This record gives sequence, structure tokens and C-alpha cells, in this order.
Amino acid sequence: MALFFDAAWFSKRLAALNLQKEDMARAVGWTQEELAWVFKDQKEVSAREVAVLAALLHASPGEIANRCGISTPVAAKPVSTEAQMDQLQNRVAALEAQVAALEVALRSR
Repeated sequence: MALFFDAAWFSKRLAALNLQKEDMARAVGWTQEELAWVFKDQKEVSAREVAVLAALLHASPGEIANRCGISTPVAAKPVSTEAQMDQLQNRVAALEAQVAALEVALRSR
């Protein structure tokens, strides 16, 4: 069961995008009864439904999951191996610069 569904946020977001609750239900594939359950915090929103709502409401999946009160956060996009290598190389370069600065400081004593 959801921890807390932020009905007010969803209502405001729908209004800002000139959408109705029925548009939300139609996009996700909920019946009117299921939509009512979601807004009453009686139906948990699935990961697939979070993704659909994120696209519909122009929000991140994490924001939608949070507003749906989902206790298990939606996983962030995995970082590519190339990006991980770049991060590691930058960290190594920073550490090497610190070591070099310490060596200079020790020699000047």
C-alpha cells in the first residue's frame, strides 16, 4: 500500500497542464474506480504507471514516485561505463595533484 499519495499536488499539476483526472486515468489505463482508489491512497502505483505519469505530467519518475508515496524509490538512470571511467580519472588526477602539493610542501621544510 502507498505511504502517502499527494492528491493536492497531482490535482494542481493536472490543472497547470490543462488536464483532468480522467486524462491521467486514461493514460495509465485505470478505470474510474481505480483512479478514485489512487487518490484515496487505497491503490499503490506501479513502476510502469510511475513512468507513464512522469511523461504525462512532465516530471521526473523520482518526483512522481515520491508524490505517490512509493516506499521503494525509482532507480536512477545507470551511469555509463565511460562516464564512470571519466569520474575515476578525474578523482585520480585530483589525488595526484594533492600528493604532488604535499611533496612540494615537505621538501620546502
